Amino acid sequence: MLKPKREGEVRIPSGCAIAAIMDRSGCRHDGMDILRSIALMHDRGNGLGGGFAAYGIYPEYKDLYAFHIMYETPEARMATEEYLGTYFMVEKQERIPTTDVPSIKNPPDIWRYFALVHPMKLNMSGLDEAEYTMQHVFHINAGIDGAFVASSGKDMGAFKGVGYPEDIGEFYRIQDYEAWAWTAHGRFPTNTPGWWGGAHPFTLLNWSVVHNGEISSYDANRRYVEQFGYQCELQTDTEVITYLFDLLARRHGFSQEMTAHIMTAASWDDIDRMPPDEAAFETALRTTYPSALVNGPFSIIVGSEEGLLALNDRLKLRALMVAEKGPMVYLASEQAAIEVVCPDAQNVRSIEGGVPFVVQLDEVAERKRQGSTENSPADVALTHETGVMPPRRKEMAHA
Repeated sequence: MLKPKREGEVRIPSGCAIAAIMDRSGCRHDGMDILRSIALMHDRGNGLGGGFAAYGIYPEYKDLYAFHIMYETPEARMATEEYLGTYFMVEKQERIPTTDVPSIKNPPDIWRYFALVHPMKLNMSGLDEAEYTMQHVFHINAGIDGAFVASSGKDMGAFKGVGYPEDIGEFYRIQDYEAWAWTAHGRFPTNTPGWWGGAHPFTLLNWSVVHNGEISSYDANRRYVEQFGYQCELQTDTEVITYLFDLLARRHGFSQEMTAHIMTAASWDDIDRMPPDEAAFETALRTTYPSALVNGPFSIIVGSEEGLLALNDRLKLRALMVAEKGPMVYLASEQAAIEVVCPDAQNVRSIEGGVPFVVQLDEVAERKRQGSTENSPADVALTHETGVMPPRRKEMAHA
């Protein structure tokens, strides 16, 4: 009969592994460090999902949307390329370079497209550029069988699939890319099987999310975002986190910090103990956005064109560490995953439950220090609020 192991003799990892590295100065670094960091947490995954998101990797096409698209069949690629050619102006398309890795079985055909929105189609749609692009991403994912848009942002991309993250990184040759921010994920699927589209990071436009944990409020969150036209096709809770960030930050105009605060809003017991003014504000958030509250054990890292945001659930049920050195910021589920790439890291600490940790590019932080207009009315009335007729064009005024 086997003798049971004593406490400390067996390691039970707490779910998935997440990691991120960012240079606030905007300097770009290759993918070797993020690969080493996530590989150290191998035991947190089971080989059913791994991936990376990288920002700043396409400087020569930084003003174009970079679509990373996976195909199951040649017919899916033909249909998708015809669709993209109708609604976008594709400047370049090519297969994403990959390397044969024995452990990666039956990968899809993976392409990338650098494209501008079609100006006439955009004007006819009545949408802004981001909304227009999002709607077409949803159409491809839901309407073209065998095609999936893995990422759709500008100057960024997601590289993900079924496998351990270190094998996925080798498969995509991420050491050949340079980025000012990297995120990574090693998956241990809880409610869904591993498949290429469902691996993390999950993305939409310039958002990317890597997530460790389980969202118990998934159904409420899903029903909420679906009211605004988001299509939750992937049966994964990470998908709904990405859509919540897009809804609250891009559509509703909240800062990323406030978006995270809404998702981890104070409990009613805590609100009852607050001063009246603060309690009134928190009550307004809870009553206005009740279905945006995210419950369950989780830690997430959100990437965007501004930088990174890390967030734990309010009860701090999942580990997430942060450290710094100079302009570099490191995030990981385990401290060892930081120290393996930066042994002399400073300010090593655990992120507080429910308190967003935000790191921005220096240029973004400086711009925001000059003044924020988040959700604040303009001091001067807009033209359409004061005039009785539209302003005449200059050429008409001189007629």
